[in-house]
This record gives sequence, C-alpha cells and structure tokens, in this order.
Amino acid sequence: MSVTLLPIRRLSVPAAPLSREAAAPRLVPPPLAKAAQLAEVFAASRDTGATGFVLAQVPAGRPVVWVLDRMAAQEAGWPYGPGLRGFGVDPDRLVLVCARRAADVLWSMEEALGCRSLGAVIGEIWGMPKALDFTVTKRLAIRAERAGVPCFLIRYAAEETLSAARRRWRVTSLASAPHPYDPRAPGAPRWRTTLFRARDTKPGDWEAGYDRQAHRLDFSAAVSDPALAQEPERRFGS
Repeated sequence: MSVTLLPIRRLSVPAAPLSREAAAPRLVPPPLAKAAQLAEVFAASRDTGATGFVLAQVPAGRPVVWVLDRMAAQEAGWPYGPGLRGFGVDPDRLVLVCARRAADVLWSMEEALGCRSLGAVIGEIWGMPKALDFTVTKRLAIRAERAGVPCFLIRYAAEETLSAARRRWRVTSLASAPHPYDPRAPGAPRWRTTLFRARDTKPGDWEAGYDRQAHRLDFSAAVSDPALAQEPERRFGS
C-alpha cells in the first residue's frame, strides 16, 4: 500500500481587529515641572482654575516669582496664601509682583529667569497686548531652558497668536472630584485640558485632576458624553 504525504499548509489565524482605543493609545503628557520650558495656558476671562493647573506642576516647597498685570489682578484676583499651600507653594517663599503694563510683566519674568534657584516663574497677562509677540516668547523660552527653571504664562481672554512656547494649553475648570470623607464638600480640583501645540509630545484632549499627596497631575481620557461635557456650564451657569 502506498501512502502519499501531502504538504501541511501553514494555518494563519487572522488577528482580531483592534479597538479604537487599542489602535490609538492615549498619550499622557508628563508633568511640565520636570522640564525647564515655557508653557502658555489660555483661560476664559474669569476662569481662574488655570492657576491651579499651573501650580500643580510647580516643584513643591521651592521659591516662586509670580508677576501679573493690573488688569489680570483686577479681573482674576490675587494669589491666596492658604490656597497656595494646598498646591505645595509656601507663601513665605513667594515673590509677588504687580505691574501696570504687560511689557513690565514680560521684562520682570525675563529678569527672574536669571535666578537658577527658583522653582518656577509665573506670569499672568490679560488680553492681547502688543508687547507680547513671538520675539518675547522666544526670549522667555531660551532663558527658561538655560536657567533650568519652568516658566508659565497664563493668558486670560486672549487669542492664540504665534508663540515660541514649547507647550500651549487651553484649560477650563470642571466640577471638583467627590470628597473622600464628606459628599457635600468639594474634593480635588479637575480641569478639561487641550494641549494644542507641543514639541515633545503629541497634542490631545484630557481631563486632569490633582493628586495632593503625590503633588502631580493625573490625566485621563476626555469625556465624550455631550451631557457630561456640559457639566461646568450646567452646574455653574457660565
């Protein structure tokens, strides 16, 4: 009896199609405080939550220089000492400067970036001043990188013009997270964030919360439910 041996064909099992989440993994940007860069944070006219988003990236316990123009001080308010402590900033190690013009704010920020012992330099500017152009942001970016000091420029009621900032954010306040011990009390702050320009990571949309014990930002995927997306407006009536 003769037996004919047939070649065994290699079986290939088609791979299961990847879900959208698996095919496009979410890239979470690292906290900016680990890198000496210039970052711009855009916020609505009276949404002061952007300051908390910035403070969550400032190294805890380090001295900070904070410069704001007169209009930003009037509309968004002054930094509040007990609130700063909640983000790891010692009010006794805060140098607060209020300038009359945006040009003076930018000059003060440049001068402060010459001090390498600072934890961060923060500036607040209202509107669209002519003094804030690409050349000025380029100087701030170079000085921040040379000094090894993070620099943040918070811009209220402003348009997104040309800038040399390494990262550019749009930040909107969300309702706080639930309090772990009192359901009627506010918990950790949360923000809806859009990184629309970056040189060291991909842009994207995230919701961010603040972990006070670890002093860091925790990013998660942005909410896609339209009803939940309207939470801050529905709750606070903006």
